[in-house]
Amino acid sequence: MPVFPRRARSLSLTPPTAICGMIANVAGECGRLCNFAWQIAKEDAMNKVLEKIKGHPHVGQGTAYAILFTMGTCHLLNDMIQSVIPAIYPLLKDRYDFTFAQIGVITLVFQLTSSVLQPFVGRYADRRPRPYSLSAGMCFTLVGLLALAVASDFLLILLSVALIGCGSSIFHPEASRVAQMASGGRKSLAQSIFQVGGNGGSAFGPLLAALIVIPYGQHAVGWFAIAALLASTLLFRVGGWYSLVLAGQRAGSRVRQAVASAMLPAKTVRTAMWILVLMIFSKYFFNACMTSYFTFYLMEKFGLTVQQSQYCLFAYLAAFAAGTLLGGFLGDRYGRKYVIIFSILGAAPFTLAMPYLDLSWTIVMAVISGLIIASAFSAIVVYATDLKPDKVGMIAGIFFGLMFGLGGIGSAFFGWLADLTSIEFIFEISTWLPLLGVIALFLPDVRPIKTDR
Repeated sequence: MPVFPRRARSLSLTPPTAICGMIANVAGECGRLCNFAWQIAKEDAMNKVLEKIKGHPHVGQGTAYAILFTMGTCHLLNDMIQSVIPAIYPLLKDRYDFTFAQIGVITLVFQLTSSVLQPFVGRYADRRPRPYSLSAGMCFTLVGLLALAVASDFLLILLSVALIGCGSSIFHPEASRVAQMASGGRKSLAQSIFQVGGNGGSAFGPLLAALIVIPYGQHAVGWFAIAALLASTLLFRVGGWYSLVLAGQRAGSRVRQAVASAMLPAKTVRTAMWILVLMIFSKYFFNACMTSYFTFYLMEKFGLTVQQSQYCLFAYLAAFAAGTLLGGFLGDRYGRKYVIIFSILGAAPFTLAMPYLDLSWTIVMAVISGLIIASAFSAIVVYATDLKPDKVGMIAGIFFGLMFGLGGIGSAFFGWLADLTSIEFIFEISTWLPLLGVIALFLPDVRPIKTDR
């Protein structure tokens, strides 16, 4: 009889601890199993989301208009964001009591990251193309916008604009490569569709900044992150198509192009490149004067109000955008060299007449000049890439970098000169710049010739 109480006591003491241990082990295993299942479900859901975003890209024959218009839309969103930065300088200066020197440093950092880096990014992309780098680059812009919305001191603002500038440096060279890949041989048209999106974005950016950021303050900059997110999503879909094109190139399944420039002497190619750089100088110094000081000229000479002068500037910018698209059609039909000569030198009679006309004819001449001179850029970029067909990204980076850099330098130069002289004087000086287009006559005639495999 005394055995049972001892067994009873042992049975009544040990089971609770053993059962608790078993329950703890089972709970731990269940927790690990649930966590593993959650990770699998999360990865599966993420893969499904990425597949949805990527879509079902395919590579067809001819011009890929869907890709071109997508790239044009992304260029619009990118350049719209870029143009917001200078538009909010007055807000930043008033809020943080910045000096003009500090505003200049912000501009310097922004220009260095958004323009100077482009040739190096393009050179890397030529050697090691990354289909999804466009989407990743737009994420730099996204982070930069969110950081700028909450930045509270000078250094954080510099870091924010540097991130936005890096996003632009990644975007332009690689996007130009994609546009040419999607051209189906109509390179000038493809570059024009891509470029007209950028022109539209540059025009809309300051307007949206005036409607969103100026009334609601610095934090409203964060709303532009929606545009960056949309662009990143679209570029991720383009990345799927881009990867298929690269795979086809590696397999040797694409139509190759023999370019006449491959037979040109190196000295001739270098000379042609310097002529094109001078063309960019002529075009963007003139355009910098028009976009920055045309409104002041109209107000001072004809007594227009600020609002009226802005309408006139919008007419010029609209003609500029239309001319960009027109240059693409003409470049493919008649040759890039002749479009370059016409678009720069052909604008000279109209620009030279502007300072001596009344208000109505001044506006008419400005619109015609913008329409003609804008057709040059896509032809210049495509002509340059025909000279160096194996370095499309680097060449596009150089010329987009020059576009941004010379535009900023031209605006600063004409502002300095206006302080020393007058608005009317700098306007008269700028109208002579298109005459530099005469040196385009010395460009060699380069025409791409398609050959079969």
